[in-house]
Amino acid sequence: MVKYKIFYSRASQKDAKKLKNAGLDKRAKELIEILKSNPFQNPPSYEKLVGDLKGAYSRRINIQHRLIYQINEETMAVRILRMWTHYK
Repeated sequence: MVKYKIFYSRASQKDAKKLKNAGLDKRAKELIEILKSNPFQNPPSYEKLVGDLKGAYSRRINIQHRLIYQINEETMAVRILRMWTHYK
């Protein structure tokens, strides 16, 4: 089985520190493992985003925080954009 490569944006690297401090890093790691094997796996459910984040996907870490990512099928890569809230 081919695995996807995971890449992190600078913002998501900063978000990882916030998640660890909030005790949510375990859930985020579980979601990232799912993305490595199949970023379109359902469950857990995901949403295709619109607007400024068109082309990206979102999965819940908890009720407030989301893991936002983009998928490149050609290179088998997933780029994690954010892992903290995207609500203002």
